[in-house]
Parts: sequence; structure tokens; C-alpha cells
Amino acid sequence: MLNTLRLRWLDNLLGLFYPNLCLACGRNLPPRQEGICISCRYKLPRTHFHQEADNPFTERFWGRIPLQAGAAFLHFTKGGRTQRLIHHLKYEGKREVGIYLGNLYGQELREAPVFREATLILPVPLHPRKQHRRGYNQSALFARGLSEAMGIPWLPDGLKRTEYTATQTKKSRLERFNNVEKAFVIPHPEKIKQQHVLLVDDVATTGATLEACALKVLEVEGTKVSMATIGIAQ
Repeated sequence: MLNTLRLRWLDNLLGLFYPNLCLACGRNLPPRQEGICISCRYKLPRTHFHQEADNPFTERFWGRIPLQAGAAFLHFTKGGRTQRLIHHLKYEGKREVGIYLGNLYGQELREAPVFREATLILPVPLHPRKQHRRGYNQSALFARGLSEAMGIPWLPDGLKRTEYTATQTKKSRLERFNNVEKAFVIPHPEKIKQQHVLLVDDVATTGATLEACALKVLEVEGTKVSMATIGIAQ
């Protein structure tokens, strides 16, 4: 009983100086709980796209690439929980968000028949200049989490971005694709030869970046491509 009280006192003291906050809503987490509070975890805007072979994610690539499977974990809306999580991941140095979400989604994807054939996970790369400035690739952290949960190896350098392209924010789908069409290379094709690649990114908007990466992967002998992202925007 005395030890329990001491631990509770220590938790309260640490929480005063180093608050442990939910990454989705910003509220205090219970002692020894990390990441996302139970309430937010329950309320995450899951898409459940992985349960169907044809879904709003795969529809974006119809007639563009032979996609084996595709899904996003969460709906992405302005001001919503997914946007807050992505902001923490990309701009506030919260690397654990990517791994955490990858683990959560990986637990669901490993039970989905349409994703069971994947043999290798590749993250969409950042240009070296941008990655140096940020310190990490957020998509690689998501890939790592997926790999841990799904038991599938991941390759951080399977794709390389060679062109520093302009921001995609205000571009149309065609403009986005033209902006990234020649931005990627496969530095070691032998590493992905004959693999069913699960290509992963943080958010799917028009899908132009994912499409450009997938086309490069499909140039390698015997490859197939599936996709997964943290979020999907309207």
C-alpha cells in the first residue's frame, strides 16, 4: 500500500513537470499510458477500407496502375484528430506517432486477406534536403510500425527521391503528377525484384506521389504493388 502511494505521488510529480498528453486531443493521459488516450483511440475516424478489395482508396488509382490492394487507416479532415496526429508527426518531432499508428494499423492489415500477399514494405521517400531539415522521414516511421505488427520486412532506401519538387498543396492531380513524375528512382532494383511491395505514405490526397512511386516499382521485374497510408483526404 505504501509503495503504491509512493508510485502515485511520483507519477503526479513527474506529470507536473513533464505532462504526458494524448497526441490526438492534448488531454492528460493516465500514468504509464502513452500515445493516444482510450477515448481518442475509440473515436479515431477509421475508414475500414482494408476490409474490401474495392474501396474509395483504390478507386483513385483505377485505370492508372494495377494496384493489388490499397487502404488508408483514417479519414483526414481539417481540424480533426488525424490532422493533429499528422501535425505532431511531421512538424513537432513526435516520431513515436508514426510507429504507434503503424503498429495499430498493422494489427488490422495482417488480418485482411487482400494484404496478406505483401512481402516487402517501402516508404515514400523525402528528398535528402527535406529529410535533413526534418531529421527523419515520417513515412519511414509508419513503415517501421507496420513492419513490426505485420511481420513483413521494410526497406528504408528502396526508393530514392532525386528531385526537390515544389509544394503540392495547391496543385491539381495532373499538376501534382507532373511535379513528381520523374522525381523517384530505384537505387537497388535487385532488392525489390519479384517482391509484392506495400508502398506506404502519410496522407493520400490525389494519389499522384504514390502513383509516381508505384510506376517506378513496377518497372522492376516481377513486382506487384499495394498501398497503405495513415490518412486519406477528401
